[in-house]
Amino acid sequence: MESFHDLLKLFDSFLGGAAWFPYVLLGVGLFFTIYLKFPQIRYFKHAWRVVTGKYDKKDDPGDTTHFRALTTALSGTVGTGNIGGVAFAIFLGGPAALFWMWATAFLGMTTKFVEVTLSHKYRVKTEDGTMAGGPMYYMDRRLNMKWLAVAFAIATVISSFGTGNLPQSNNIATSIEATFGFDPMIVGGILAVLLGLVILGGIQRIAAVTSKIVPFMAVLYIVGAFAVIFANLDNIGPAFLSVIQDVFTGSAAAGGFLGASIAYAFNRGVNRGLFSNEAGQGSAPIAHAAAKADEPVSEGMVSILEPFIDTIIICTLTGLVILSSGVWKEKHQNVFDRSDMVILAGKYEESNDADKTQLYKYLNNYDDHEVKPYTGSIEIVAGKALGQDFTVLNARSFADDVVYTLSEEGDLFTGTLNIVEGGIQKENIVVSGKSLIHSAKLTTVAFTKGFFGEFGQYIVSVGLLLFAFSTAIAWSYYGDRAMTYLLGSRSVMPYRVVYCAGFFWAAVSDTTLVWTLSAVAIVVMTLPNLFGIMMLRKEMKESVKDYWEDFNKEHRS
Repeated sequence: MESFHDLLKLFDSFLGGAAWFPYVLLGVGLFFTIYLKFPQIRYFKHAWRVVTGKYDKKDDPGDTTHFRALTTALSGTVGTGNIGGVAFAIFLGGPAALFWMWATAFLGMTTKFVEVTLSHKYRVKTEDGTMAGGPMYYMDRRLNMKWLAVAFAIATVISSFGTGNLPQSNNIATSIEATFGFDPMIVGGILAVLLGLVILGGIQRIAAVTSKIVPFMAVLYIVGAFAVIFANLDNIGPAFLSVIQDVFTGSAAAGGFLGASIAYAFNRGVNRGLFSNEAGQGSAPIAHAAAKADEPVSEGMVSILEPFIDTIIICTLTGLVILSSGVWKEKHQNVFDRSDMVILAGKYEESNDADKTQLYKYLNNYDDHEVKPYTGSIEIVAGKALGQDFTVLNARSFADDVVYTLSEEGDLFTGTLNIVEGGIQKENIVVSGKSLIHSAKLTTVAFTKGFFGEFGQYIVSVGLLLFAFSTAIAWSYYGDRAMTYLLGSRSVMPYRVVYCAGFFWAAVSDTTLVWTLSAVAIVVMTLPNLFGIMMLRKEMKESVKDYWEDFNKEHRS
């Protein structure tokens, strides 16, 4: 698994982790924002009217209402990105990462408006009478680029696992194990069965389930978040200030947090912002294609609301909970994931500013540092390491009170550990201690710092269960529409079986591995879609113009 994770990190370094990707993503959003004259502001009020059904017509073609299409698409975006993803962004990039999530959402409101409109315009009716749509259809039917449509559909299937399936299951299992002590294997098995029962019903059952889950889970989570925010009200001002200030300076070391550069916060904030609201990824248009609407632009209007609800509201609440409670820079007792941990050559001291500067440069990918991974052997006696010629980092922080145990028996380990390039070679060794934490674990701890006390962790666990499970439901639909396009309806059932199996597998897999896989899958799906909507920019502008002309004529008469 470590080798596979290294391969994924290599891919990510050329894709989502590359310096150029955030500029491409934000650049397309900025272009359309200016080109269409800020539709996320001008059409915001109109979008709410459309989603409430004010302009609905009974004979409009489609399978479900505007509201249910919105909740299905929201169920695909409101997931672990809002709970674990925000925490992961702050863990990597500090408070400034939240600002770049906001920027991604604001520009993403326009990007989503464009991709949904164009995909809805070229949707088709399948043999069973249901609607099928998504970027692969405008790529095929309008751009005449069958190869690009096929590439996008394949990427959608991959991303259905990397975005909607594996990270969701992993975060549910991690959070429930931390809160209730339930075995991740049992949690994964039960949820995989429930997932199968829902997705077998197709879009009608999926829309019915998500339209009930999404509003309930949003209210539950918001109540829990405000309980922490009001309990730490004095810290809200400084939290907001740190988000804005750090955009221009980077995040300085604070507590166990060793700091983050401007570039690192920018890259990770944009990447996590996309994972959260999926604007530009091309996923939401697949759900919106089922909406009853004769005017594609009207459904595009509805989609403007998604990044606003998902990122600007829910992700902001999560960010404020984490920042105001202070847990993001505190060390907590935890079991170290191998992919989070590295053993460095030489002894570095957390109290030494020069040592911290060296590790800051190492963690933020600067070239001018002297930090090297350790290769050699370490003697362990009764769970404690002997010798002073190495330093253990876990989750981008100095690891304290490190203990080595045998995974099968749980007994304190005594013996010799071989270390190669900073990694322990013995598979059955469990390493634990105090360090920073990230993802759902960090948000779970933050929710205990409010008026509900320790009970707050249950709100996160239940919220995460609902958020993530509904995301997995929505993404199964995205994947089966892509499979329908690629191989026909007969391929849908085998896909659903594998999808449910993946949901079970991810419950017991490495957290960081899953997040890295999701980062790669997102970009593989996003790039063809951004290329396609740029190709149709003039048609998009003309469609918006025609929509308003027809709308004004109809409502004046």
